[in-house]
Amino acid sequence: MDMGLDGKVAVVTGGSKGIGLAVVRTLAAEGAKVVAVSRSAGAGVEEAGAVHVPADLMDPEAPARAVRHAAERFGGLDILVNNAGGRPPGVTLPRFGFLTPTDEDWRRMVEFNLLAPVRAIRAAIPLMLERGGGAIVNVSTTMARMPAPMNVDYTAAKAGLTALTKSLAEEYGPQGVRVNTVTPGPVRTAWWTEEGGAADVLAAATGADRDAVMDRVAPEMMRLLTGRLIDPQEVADVVALLVSPRSAGIVGADYVVDAGQLKEV
Repeated sequence: MDMGLDGKVAVVTGGSKGIGLAVVRTLAAEGAKVVAVSRSAGAGVEEAGAVHVPADLMDPEAPARAVRHAAERFGGLDILVNNAGGRPPGVTLPRFGFLTPTDEDWRRMVEFNLLAPVRAIRAAIPLMLERGGGAIVNVSTTMARMPAPMNVDYTAAKAGLTALTKSLAEEYGPQGVRVNTVTPGPVRTAWWTEEGGAADVLAAATGADRDAVMDRVAPEMMRLLTGRLIDPQEVADVVALLVSPRSAGIVGADYVVDAGQLKEV
């Protein structure tokens, strides 16, 4: 199926690994001109035929700089995927209990997961309006819809991002800029697999080894109907559909890719 993305200019934050790299590869394969934004490039970005823009999104000026770079290089902007999020640099998650994160923890979490996307969107929308429209996808999390006494600062920041999507869709949908959310459940990315990541933290808490956590313990704890963590490509395919002109009627929606984790009607 032709997604209608040939020649479109796309910026993907957190584009060097995990969901972001899968999105970069998918959009590039569909003919888009893709700019991957991350602190380090990784081999996958170049292999995908994308352009890497180094940026630390904790820097308040970095999101706008990255967006401007893409527009200057390719003559405009059509697509923004705010994928970067999760653990701010140097932070270990999961974190248990409301009293655990400090004010500084909250500040860093909101900076990375909410304010960085806000800044990228603020830079992107005028460029999209110049071209008559565009598509923005914000990557949230199921934790924003099923809060628990774990990662409460992350949950709150991502819930804010989900709500922001609705507000932006209401304001800019009539002007041709479609804004939607993709809400993944647990995805087998560096969040889980890196040394000191979620698999190691939960292994220490449950007495299981890290491989058992990813293969069995976590899917059982989260009641995943597929019995496994989600593959990044499964999320990337939904992102690609939402930024495609084939989804012209989808505005302000929240598409869940959660392996059946959310149970509510």
